[in-house]
Amino acid sequence: MHRRTLLTAAFALPFLASGLSACGHVDGEPITPTARTTANFADIGYADWSDQEPDYRFYPGDEVEVSVPSAVELNKSVVVQPDGRVALPLIAPVMAADRTIAELEGSITQAYSSQLLRPQAQVSIKSTAPLKVFVGGEVGNPGVYDMAGDGDALRAVIQAGGFKNSSKRSAVVIIRRGPNGRAMLRTADLLSGMTSGKADLVPLRRFDIVYVPRSGVSEAGLFMQQYFRDLLPISFSYAINGVSGN
Repeated sequence: MHRRTLLTAAFALPFLASGLSACGHVDGEPITPTARTTANFADIGYADWSDQEPDYRFYPGDEVEVSVPSAVELNKSVVVQPDGRVALPLIAPVMAADRTIAELEGSITQAYSSQLLRPQAQVSIKSTAPLKVFVGGEVGNPGVYDMAGDGDALRAVIQAGGFKNSSKRSAVVIIRRGPNGRAMLRTADLLSGMTSGKADLVPLRRFDIVYVPRSGVSEAGLFMQQYFRDLLPISFSYAINGVSGN
């Protein structure tokens, strides 16, 4: 039986080699072309991950409570409009999007200073718009999702249709914009959170990216399919102890 397997392999090798050669030169280029020269860009890396919670910044859809103690008739609840501004009495719309509470208070106080004597606006958050997060990779329905309340990486994956069988649940990638604008990256073991209760769920912030990679077994299976089944002009099979497989 072993002799039969060896003879089959020996007979197939020349065809396999010629098949690879033919595939590589159909259009005059090898299967894996040599790297082409590109511009000499600096290597862009990720910033160190930080769990520090930055000051909240307003976003369209947030509801804001504005009060002016020296003119209580101007107190008002307003919603941040799609253009990022809030509309208040007596003054032109004020930009609120991407500003902290202190920054918005300063902008409103300055705007009212042309109408009132020494105004001091006070701002508080009444309600916030849902978090928008991006979920991709080996999940049922990749896409952009709104998450109400406090969201985490596992909830985001479940909302996106859950893990595929080909997913690597122990190394889910989280990408976030850092305090200085640079992207930060870390991995989370969501498998432990589903099996042992030792959750590394990673609370999410607005516009976080959650990416679920393929497992090593799935990567190997994809490699076999792409390079041995789809590219070769001959059918690929193997035999172990006389038992053939595809």
